[in-house]
Amino acid sequence: MVSQLERLKIQLEIKDNEQDALLLDLLESAKFTILSRRYPFGNFPIDDTGELILEPRYYDLQVRIAVYLYNKIGAEGQITHSENGISRSWESGDIPESLLNQVTPLVSTPFKIGGSICDY
Repeated sequence: MVSQLERLKIQLEIKDNEQDALLLDLLESAKFTILSRRYPFGNFPIDDTGELILEPRYYDLQVRIAVYLYNKIGAEGQITHSENGISRSWESGDIPESLLNQVTPLVSTPFKIGGSICDY
């Protein structure tokens, strides 16, 4: 199986390892963004080592968000830009809602069956 870093490098056509630290950071940012949308109250799942768990169904979205963040480097917050017939403008916010809307929020009730309050 190809790692998330390798997938990101393929999509960005990066062949060396010089930007690996940046790319790994972008993947972590994308992961945290997805988890924040998935678990709006912050109860993120973690494994035995304390690492945040991202469900496999969101692996592709993680890479796509990382690509988006990479492509915005140097033009953060850009509203409009036109040059040589090319026009750019960004959606409001950091990451487009079109990407974030692909995350299904998961929430729970503070009550168990029988009406007793959970202790979490």
